This record gives sequence, structure tokens and C-alpha cells, in this order.
Amino acid sequence: MEVVSRHVLALPEGFRAREIASFVSQMDDQTRRLTADTRGATVEELGWQPAQGMNTIGMLLAHIAIVEVHWTQFGVLGRAPAPFVESLGIGGDDDGMPLPAEGTPPAALAGKDLAFFDDLLARARRQYKEVATGLAESDLDRVVTRTDRRGRARELDVRWILYHMLEHFAGHYGQILLLRHQYRARQPKA
Repeated sequence: MEVVSRHVLALPEGFRAREIASFVSQMDDQTRRLTADTRGATVEELGWQPAQGMNTIGMLLAHIAIVEVHWTQFGVLGRAPAPFVESLGIGGDDDGMPLPAEGTPPAALAGKDLAFFDDLLARARRQYKEVATGLAESDLDRVVTRTDRRGRARELDVRWILYHMLEHFAGHYGQILLLRHQYRARQPKA
């Protein structure tokens, strides 16, 4: 039988725990796919908004990076995130999300090219990997208590946080693919 394709998720070296290495490998695979699927996106496309109050591709890419840093620092390490400007070069609110109903993209992302967003994602991932390599299997069961915006306590274990980071990334990746499709569909047919 001829093998048409092979899909293998290799675990990276240097991690104390295989399950944590698996989460990192999954995040890296999603990033590899997102990177491939965004090649060729222009500054105009990255900043295109289908309608007021809706996200742009650039906003979503910045948001993915901001959230990855947030959950790595707050969720996994259990401490307040370092200033995002130090970590990413942009502020924690510079993604503009959530936008109000009539909102437009944030000025902080205006005119930014794909290399800018690639760098944001790479910076966030470096931090995640630095933290993840030091985690032991027992850290996955550690519970972090977080107070939500309504003042309610939420208990999350580190395993769920790592899962949520992957889920969050994948959800916004899907939105980015849809926006690319919508952007291309609105272009005049040649």
C-alpha cells in the first residue's frame, strides 16, 4: 500500500513532562499552519474590517499573542503578567478587543505588516516555551484561582489552561481563515 501522506506530531526535546511537551507541539503545529495560511497577506488585508465592530486579521493575530503571554504568566506561573510592552512591544489592550459595536481597528496596529505580527507570535511562543520546559507533570494538577470581571472566583488547573491556550489559538485561527476568504471574495473578478 502506498502512503499518500503521513501526519506525526513529534514531541520536542528538553521538557520535563511529556504531556506538556505535547501541548507545546500542538501549539507549534497550529502556528506553523497559521503562518503558512497567512503568507501573502498585505498590510491592507491585515487591517481590513468587514464592518464596524468586527475584528481584523491583524487584531486577531495581536490578540492571540497577548492572550498567550497572559495565560503563560498569570495562569501557568500564577503571577500578574509582566507589562505587555516589555514582552511583546505592544500594550495588553492594543489588540482593540473587544471592539464596541461601531468600533474601528486600533491605531496601534495601523499599517503593520505580516512580519510585525509574526514577531508578536514568536515572542509570545518563546515565553511560553521558557515556562513550559520547567514544568513537571505534577504542575498540570496545580489549581490557580482567578477572579473574573464580575468578581467571581474561578478555579483552573494548569492542564486546563494549556488546553485553553490551544483552543483559543485554534478558534481565532479559524476566524482568520474566514476573514481571508471574505477579503478575497470582495475583490473584483479579473
